Amino acid sequence: MSHRRTPFVGGNWKMNTDLASAVELADDVVSSCKGFVEKCDIAVFPPFPYLQAVGKTLGNHGILLGAQDVYHEGNGAFTGEVSAEMLVDLGVSVVIAGHSERRHVLGEQDELINQKVRAALDAAMWVILCVGEKLDEREKGKAEEVSVRQLKMGLEGVPMEQMRQVTIAYEPVWAIGTGKTATAADAQAMHLVLRREMARLYDDPIARETRIQYGGSVKGANAAELIAQADVDGFLVGGASLKSDEFGTIVGAVVAAP
Repeated sequence: MSHRRTPFVGGNWKMNTDLASAVELADDVVSSCKGFVEKCDIAVFPPFPYLQAVGKTLGNHGILLGAQDVYHEGNGAFTGEVSAEMLVDLGVSVVIAGHSERRHVLGEQDELINQKVRAALDAAMWVILCVGEKLDEREKGKAEEVSVRQLKMGLEGVPMEQMRQVTIAYEPVWAIGTGKTATAADAQAMHLVLRREMARLYDDPIARETRIQYGGSVKGANAAELIAQADVDGFLVGGASLKSDEFGTIVGAVVAAP
């Protein structure tokens, strides 16, 4: 593979499945991704109530258990929230922070997202920090400015030595669940901008080593073209991750990339 970085594909199930279908999906993902785990990091992100059951189903087949969110405080009086310690206790090894739905549906600001990033990193988990612009921001020519600001603020106070736990996901908000996908050239251009910003924030080796996933209507049909881009290191998959065969096709395309 020409990608020096180990590719990373995550399946974000969002607020979908029930207990039985979550377990079945996890079982099917294990089957469809068998043979890929040596060459690619793979994680699934079920809803909170099903983490334990899905974790048990994933067993020791090499697929990582992920959580869709985390709260930045330790245990305490925070009704409805889930701490990093609780997630670690359930075998969660990676969390998503700053997903566009949490930013734009639930109103999370950069400062809160940064606190979540740091709490998860301090708990020794991996973090996928999501960044990306909305359609009106892209149309006003602010796509780079918005994505770079979210990257910079999301990583505020994160020391160099924790950057090996960090993956960035570029998710153009206008391409999530809309069926619109950024062209491979659009994705590559933004990934390069983000990588250059990491070199500015840290140094060249960290910029080279940090993985940047693309997220936004990734499917089996467009995965090969996207992963062929020099700075695209994998995917954060939404809708297509709910179909194990489609998810397997995406991971297969990533592993087969020249």
